[in-house]
Amino acid sequence: MIRRTVLFLALALAAAPLAAAPADIADAVIERHVLPGFARLEASTAALEAAAGTDCTLGSEPLRAAWNEAFDAWLAVSHLRLGPTETDNRAFALAFWPDPRGMTPRTLSGLIADADPVVGNEAEFATVSVAARGFYALEYLLYDPDFAEPTPYGCALIRAEARDIHALAAAILADWQDGYAKMMRNPGPGTPYKDEREVLKAFFTALHEGLQVDVDLRLGRPLGTFERPRPNRAESRRSGRSLHNVTVTLDALRELALLMAAEDPASAAALKADFDRADGIAANLDDPVFAGVATPQGRLRVEILQQAIHEIAEESRASLGPALGVAAGFNSRDGD
Repeated sequence: MIRRTVLFLALALAAAPLAAAPADIADAVIERHVLPGFARLEASTAALEAAAGTDCTLGSEPLRAAWNEAFDAWLAVSHLRLGPTETDNRAFALAFWPDPRGMTPRTLSGLIADADPVVGNEAEFATVSVAARGFYALEYLLYDPDFAEPTPYGCALIRAEARDIHALAAAILADWQDGYAKMMRNPGPGTPYKDEREVLKAFFTALHEGLQVDVDLRLGRPLGTFERPRPNRAESRRSGRSLHNVTVTLDALRELALLMAAEDPASAAALKADFDRADGIAANLDDPVFAGVATPQGRLRVEILQQAIHEIAEESRASLGPALGVAAGFNSRDGD
C-alpha cells in the first residue's frame, strides 16, 4: 500500500497540462459516452414497452429479455446523475434502490389490491410513488413469486410500468439533445457551470459516484458485516443479475474514465490496468447473486472485488484528477 501511495504521489506531481483543451475532452465525453448512452436507453425502453404490449404474461421470456436489455442500458448511464436525469426525480423514478424498508413490494401490492385505475392513464401513473415505478418495480412483477398470480390487472400494471419507463427515458434523451448538451459545451453565466473545467468536474464526479455505488451499495450491502452478512440485500437478486450489474457499470465507467484520460497516457494506462484487474476478478467470481458472502471464503472473494474497484477510484483521484485539474465534488447521493 505504501508503494502504491508513493506511485500515486509521483503521478500527481508529474501530471502535465493535457494536450487537449478541457472543452475538447468534455465534448468527447458528451458525443461518445453521454448521448449514445441515453439514445440506447431510449431505444431499449421503447422495445420494452413494445414487448409488454405484445405479451404481458408473467414470466414471459421475451418480456424478461427486453427488461434485461433496457436495464443494462440504464445501468450504463446511471452514474450520470446530473441535469436531465435529476429533473422531476427521473432517476429515482427509473431506479428506486436501495429500498431498505420494502416500500416497492408494499406499494405494488397496494395498487394490485385496489385494482387502482391509475394504470390506465400515463400522466396519472407518473404521479405514483417512485417506489412503485421503474426497473426495480418491474423486476418484482416479472420475477418475484409473490407477484406470480396472473390477473388482468397485473398485465395492465406491467404495461403501465413499461410505458412509464420509456416515457422517462425519452424525456431524459430529449432534454440532452434539445439543450443540456449544448449548454455543457458552452458553460458560463446563466448555466450551472462557470467554465469548461467545471463541466469536467461534473463528469469526474459522475465517475466517482458510479464507483462509489458499486463499492458501497452493490457490493457493500450484501457483504454487511463479517458477523452478519446480508446476501438478501444484493441488487437484482430476484433476476439473478447482482454480479452482472457490477460488470455492466464497470464497462460504462471504464469508457468514461478513458475518454477523460485520453490525453494523459500514464493515467490512461494505470486506469486501464485497474479496470482490467477488477474485470478479471469479477469474471472469475462465479457468484451471480453474492450468496457466497455467507461463507468466509465467499465473502473474501467479494471483498477482493470491492477493493479492486476502490483502487480504481484511488487511481483516478491520484492521476486523472490532477491531470484534468479537478477533484470530485458533491453528488446526488451525498448525505444519503
